[in-house]
Amino acid sequence: MLVDSPPEQCAETAPAPPTRRVVRVFGLLVAVLVLVLVASASIAIGAKGLSVGQVWHGLFQDTGTYGDVVVDERLSRTVLGLLAGAALGLSGAVLQALTRNPLADPGLLGINAGASAAVVTAITYLGVTSLSGYVWFAFLGAAAVGALVWFLGGSRGATPVRLALAGTAISAALYGYLQAVMITDQAALGKMRFWTVGSLSSATDSTITQVLPFFVAGTLLALGLARPLNAVALGDDTARALGADLNRTRALSMLAATVLCGAATAACGPIAFVGLMVPHAVRSFTGPDLRWILPYATILSPVLLLGADVVGRVVARPAELQVGIITALVGGPVFILLVRRRRTAQL
Repeated sequence: MLVDSPPEQCAETAPAPPTRRVVRVFGLLVAVLVLVLVASASIAIGAKGLSVGQVWHGLFQDTGTYGDVVVDERLSRTVLGLLAGAALGLSGAVLQALTRNPLADPGLLGINAGASAAVVTAITYLGVTSLSGYVWFAFLGAAAVGALVWFLGGSRGATPVRLALAGTAISAALYGYLQAVMITDQAALGKMRFWTVGSLSSATDSTITQVLPFFVAGTLLALGLARPLNAVALGDDTARALGADLNRTRALSMLAATVLCGAATAACGPIAFVGLMVPHAVRSFTGPDLRWILPYATILSPVLLLGADVVGRVVARPAELQVGIITALVGGPVFILLVRRRRTAQL
């Protein structure tokens, strides 16, 4: 496990010069433009070929034709991708700041494992088969594991290392349970095989409606933690000297990450590496200031998720590859590269 030492400077003590601030604002506008383009591509491009006219007709003149139905399905899928991507990127950025580990992601604290274990339990032992049914089990599982990690990590005395160790241990135990249940119950294996790799294909208006309040609440909470997390990044002693409430900041950070990642996992299944790659890449442009990292991660993470989803729909036509497979194929090599770069820098 790699844990960063506190950065030498933080935006709280060293404000960015005006020129750099303008560059950041301009970059944010460019990111929004890229997001609009990728979202448009997500609606227009898919396993089923549609003309530009059919897409336009489906968006603004819905008459129930085949093309209109496809566009409606893609629109729901795109909206869910926007929400889930933003949630994963935000939760990853918050956890990286909380643990002072730039290679952390939502899986580090066992949130994905908790959601997956809860869904397996619901399907195998409670007979839940519909997405609308096990969305709530997934969210409750994520929340329960988040609370357990906070408790085992020392509660009010929690430290970044303790939280990471507790999350890793719980993840290992839960994934062992998940594999044991799925191996011994073939029915559960069949129902879970698509959900466990992460996919946007099951997006519906109902799913979005159910998880939207959690996305909104988690996003507002995470964005509101930018300043206190900037202080925490300087180290415990310095943060206390600056007047930061470490216990409150860590508890609220855990809550924000759990709500965001839990909602995304409940709606789409566990999607890896989005919460790792985007905040880490953003930091190289924005610097360590979370007041910029969090907005950038909110915008660019859906770009990665929707882009991967479009690729998955195109490369395997007329079938499709789940978005979780594409992000894993991209994220695995990127993670190895990041680890090698950090080890080289420490030599």
